[in-house]
Amino acid sequence: MAPPEKDFDLIVIGAGPGGYVAAIRAAQLGMRVACVEKENALGGTCLRIGCIPSKALLDSSEIYEQASKHLGVHGVKVSGVSLDLHAMMQRKDKVVKTLTSGVASLFKKNKITWVRGDARIRAPGKVEIAGVDAGTIQAKNIVIATGSEPAPLRSIPFDGDRIVSSTEALSFEKVPEKLLVVGAGAIGLEMGSVWSRLGSQVHVVEFLDKVVPMMDAEMGAALQKSLERQGMKFQLKASAKSAALRESGHVEVAIEAEGGKASTMMVDRVLVAVGRRPHTVGLGLENVGVEVDRQGRVVVNERFQSSVEGIYAIGDVIRGAMLAHKAQDEGIACVELLAGEAGHVNYDAIPSVVYTWPELASVGKTEEECKQAKVDVRVGSFPFLANGRARCMEERDGLVKLIADAKTDRILGLHILGPRASDMIAEAAVAIELGASAEDLARTSHAHPTLPEAVREAALDAGGRVIHR
Repeated sequence: MAPPEKDFDLIVIGAGPGGYVAAIRAAQLGMRVACVEKENALGGTCLRIGCIPSKALLDSSEIYEQASKHLGVHGVKVSGVSLDLHAMMQRKDKVVKTLTSGVASLFKKNKITWVRGDARIRAPGKVEIAGVDAGTIQAKNIVIATGSEPAPLRSIPFDGDRIVSSTEALSFEKVPEKLLVVGAGAIGLEMGSVWSRLGSQVHVVEFLDKVVPMMDAEMGAALQKSLERQGMKFQLKASAKSAALRESGHVEVAIEAEGGKASTMMVDRVLVAVGRRPHTVGLGLENVGVEVDRQGRVVVNERFQSSVEGIYAIGDVIRGAMLAHKAQDEGIACVELLAGEAGHVNYDAIPSVVYTWPELASVGKTEEECKQAKVDVRVGSFPFLANGRARCMEERDGLVKLIADAKTDRILGLHILGPRASDMIAEAAVAIELGASAEDLARTSHAHPTLPEAVREAALDAGGRVIHR
């Protein structure tokens, strides 16, 4: 049946992190808001089949590996450790259900109308709904926040069973004996880590000459070495050319390495993680004249407005990194600008994280980007091997790397490979947001013994006066 209300101030299409946050902020600003979502639960890819379930499995698998292999050094004797994969998956699903239900509660609290169904923009200000709440709704402004989906690989199309995307890799019924991961980005390395810890032989194939190619090269290389020590295998400058399902149930994959050298590999499952593409097909954008680029992204200006007045876009459907927190920041800024407030997003202060162990977190510019821009920099670094708290935790891998402008000392980038890097990067994001210098960080007291002391030491090193190395 159609929703009780058909006229709103704002229609948000998509209830992922960008969409639901935009809807809530708009409601706080006094707008009557409808949020269109076709799935049975709110939260989008991130909450349902992305960030949250993958992190639940990463945490569970890390605990399993610790109990299986690493507690003896602490004097904790453990025997008979076994894996209950079904229970692990149930816990993951419970975490997801709790958080998606939480978003529904926030919608109710903020009097946001959840319109259930597929949205298609018929005209500026008019959206047609197909599904549970079939009908037409209208509003002065529309925000497109439909997110993204796994990008397929032409040579190895998804079959949803043996050749899968990250969605299916979250729900394997048993641990694959051999898992091939195509793509060494964040998603491939994270899901590869999960199944490697649980007992799978994981082989990663990457077309480029380095893992996590968008990250600082030195930090990516250090992460690769750490993962190799954990048992994962990497084949760089190589590509998967084809895959065939054999009668045994295994998948035979043809791989071409640098120089045209060919080989085959027999595996139980193939995870294709070569990136994501914006979900803009079927929204009716072409009918109303909304401009999209070659990648299918909506072209927007600095106020997130598309080529059509009253139609805006945020998150994965526009340019920039496909990150949940970027989408949230854009959603808030977009509706604040609509309300006449000073919304803004500082893209230099948006962190990125690869949730392997050790974690790799980054904010600001990489050293390669600075060199390309011909900016003179000073680089400071500090290894966790020399950090007291890390040694207490038996965490010896990784380092902190700080990049500062050689002339102004302003922090341009900070990169952390190590334990809890995802938490530690917030300090660096605040520093960049406030225009801090390396000297500012170096002069800021950090509690001892803590992991963030490594950040201060890297800042001290940038000034040539590191203490503990």
